[in-house]
Amino acid sequence: MTDNTAIAPPVIEIRDLHKSYDALEVLKGVDISARRGDVVSLIGSSGSGKSTLLRCANLLENSQDGEILFEGEAVKWRGRGLHRHPADRHQVTRIRTNLSMVFQQFNLWAHMTILQNVMEAPVTVLGRDRHEVEQAARKYLEKVGIGDKCDVYPAQLSGGQQQRAAIARALCMEPRALLFDEPTSALDPELEQEVVHVIKALAEEGRTMILVTHDMRLAADVSDQVVFLHKGRIEEQGPPERLFNEPKTNRLQQFLSATVTA
Repeated sequence: MTDNTAIAPPVIEIRDLHKSYDALEVLKGVDISARRGDVVSLIGSSGSGKSTLLRCANLLENSQDGEILFEGEAVKWRGRGLHRHPADRHQVTRIRTNLSMVFQQFNLWAHMTILQNVMEAPVTVLGRDRHEVEQAARKYLEKVGIGDKCDVYPAQLSGGQQQRAAIARALCMEPRALLFDEPTSALDPELEQEVVHVIKALAEEGRTMILVTHDMRLAADVSDQVVFLHKGRIEEQGPPERLFNEPKTNRLQQFLSATVTA
């Protein structure tokens, strides 16, 4: 039987991506891809370009050169260099709604209940039926372990519960891939494990994910591929068992050694 995941284009593919902030070049020609069911983790020191890469993939930041493709469809651009920006607003909206992003700082609406937070985008952005969205939202809140918190407000939750609500909100968009930008770095170690547990469960389900993380154990446990970024370039990449156990470059060896002893 033919394996359709092998012949289908990647859910997200980035080719030779460059990103600058005026004279500061943050990404210097990066290539990554994630096929359906892949978990790709981005690791590296602060300032290496990990979060910028994720924001460029989701079109929250404009890149200056290179290609971004969603399921084989290339983003259309207008302008060049620092003046380059997406040419098709509807294409951007469609891609963003299929690449749900979970941020470091939760970004929940303080004046809405947790259930309302999870329902907001599917109803207002996608125009889905409110009753169906509510059923889905309750299901996803149960899935992340806070089904009993539907009617409370974000300020009444712990950081770990807020981040799990943010994950439920991302899932309720029914995206083709999930993008995680340091989802545990704002949490205390005990609360961090609540979120790690959810991310591991999503990986086991075969969800397509790109994960920026400082947690090497999480990256080792859930990833199909790990990408080590250093000063805006991919220094090394490969399956986690090889990358963590047999790093080839001195820079990765130093990074892992510092991470273990930190």
